[in-house]
Amino acid sequence: MNQKNSLGIDLCFKDLDNPMNLFREWFNEAKKTEINDPNALALATVGKNGIPSVRMVLLKDFNEKGFVFYTNLNSRKSTEIKSNPNASMCFHWKSLLRQVRIIGKLSKVLDADADNYYNSRSYGSRIGAWASNQSSLLKSRDELLNSIEEFKKKYPNEKDVPRPKHWSGWNLIPVEIEFWLDGKDRIHERLYYCKKANGEWEKNLLSP
Repeated sequence: MNQKNSLGIDLCFKDLDNPMNLFREWFNEAKKTEINDPNALALATVGKNGIPSVRMVLLKDFNEKGFVFYTNLNSRKSTEIKSNPNASMCFHWKSLLRQVRIIGKLSKVLDADADNYYNSRSYGSRIGAWASNQSSLLKSRDELLNSIEEFKKKYPNEKDVPRPKHWSGWNLIPVEIEFWLDGKDRIHERLYYCKKANGEWEKNLLSP
C-alpha cells in the first residue's frame, strides 16, 4: 500500500507549505525518469482577440520569484503577453503519471539574466536568435538559411555574439499551482495551492 501524507494523499505530495519546494522535488524526479526534456511545458496565452493559444516551451530557471523561459520578444507569444500578461503553464511527466498546472502573471526578466542565459547557448542558437523573425511568414526555407549565413558572417567570432534587443526571457509569477497524480479508476489526487493577499500559500485538496 502506498504511504500517505497528513492529507491522506500519496506521500509524493510531501507535507510542504510552499509549492515551490514541492515543485523542486517533483522536477528533480522528472529529470531522472523523463527521456526527453523534463523541462518542457505547455504555455497558454491569450491575445487581444480573446482566443487562447498554446505551445511547448522549455523552462530554463525557477525559484521563489517564478518560472522562466526565453524567446523572441516579437513572436506571437510575446505579442500576446504584452497585451495580456496573464498566462498558464502545464507540465506533464508521463513517466511519473504526474502533472503540474501553474497560473500567474508574466513579466520580462532582467537584462543581466537574459545576457547570462543567452551567452550560455551554443553559437548556432545565438546566431538563430538574430536570423529568425519568429512567427513571421517565410517565402521559403532558404530565406531563413540565407539569413543564418549572413549573421554568421556578421558575427564570425563564436565568443562574441551580442544578445539581440528583441530576444529575452519571461518570468511567470505564480498565484495558483496545482499538483496532480494519476489515480486508479480516474480517482486522481489533486493538491491545490493559492497565494493569499499576505503572500502566504494556502493549500487544499481538489476533487478529481
